[in-house]
Amino acid sequence: MKRKIKKICAVFVIIVLLPYIITIFMNGKSIEANQDGKNGYIKVKTESGTKEVPLKEYCIGTLAKEISVDFEEEALKAQAVIVRTTIYKKIEEQGEKAVMTERFFTKSDMKNQWGRSAFQKNYKKLERVWNETDGQVVMYNGQLAMVPFHQLSNGKTRIGKEVLGTDEYPYLQMKECPKDVEADGQMESKLIKAAGAQITSQDSAGYVTGVKVGEETLNGETFRDTYGLLSSCFELQKFEGKMRVTTKGIGHGLGMSQNTANEMAKEGKQYDEILQYFYEGTEMKEVAEILLNVE
Repeated sequence: MKRKIKKICAVFVIIVLLPYIITIFMNGKSIEANQDGKNGYIKVKTESGTKEVPLKEYCIGTLAKEISVDFEEEALKAQAVIVRTTIYKKIEEQGEKAVMTERFFTKSDMKNQWGRSAFQKNYKKLERVWNETDGQVVMYNGQLAMVPFHQLSNGKTRIGKEVLGTDEYPYLQMKECPKDVEADGQMESKLIKAAGAQITSQDSAGYVTGVKVGEETLNGETFRDTYGLLSSCFELQKFEGKMRVTTKGIGHGLGMSQNTANEMAKEGKQYDEILQYFYEGTEMKEVAEILLNVE
């Protein structure tokens, strides 16, 4: 256990606490740092191959892609801590082989998304959010937590054990998200070519866990991906030789609902309160605090 914690801390030291060192070694590998001392580099898979990208650039680009920049800053801060936790967890688990495969927005992407006139203002907003949560991660039982999120729930989030089939994430419990029901995009209908599809099982939050299509039974997420659905919470209805699918929410429904996080921020909740609501029983830790507690 002590070795595991030390390994995590070593990663944190590399990425956060020793930025002024040009080259830092851990387990025989080197991670380059900028001369200005603000960014380490991480490996990222892109369309043109794997390349090294400044850590901060990748993190802000990930934040820009994953959540609306128009959201309240406390909601953005909660998402920033999620981004940092997820990235550090992958590095801790994979070590020198870690390659980030999730797509992120480059500055060019951000300009296309927001428009050039809004780029500077929006980028500074995300940079401020990132800096104000600097070094903060979500921990559970001394380990970096798995912190899933989604855009919009069906009105409640899902229980981790039901979705993942393990007791490893007891902090992923059902949470009420009443304002998600009223949000834009809550319901969508589309026709698909799966006239014989039948829902065979659902979890306690109402998300589909099993669908029979012909002789094959798919889980809800596979069915969602196969037919390009917004959510795995859906109803099926036969219609003119096809199947009408009506979805509720956007995303898998596990962990933090970004829409509810934003509504909580509007009500005056701080980002740590938002994270504690969705990941009950976890702790938000500072890197320096983790290091001080290691013997």
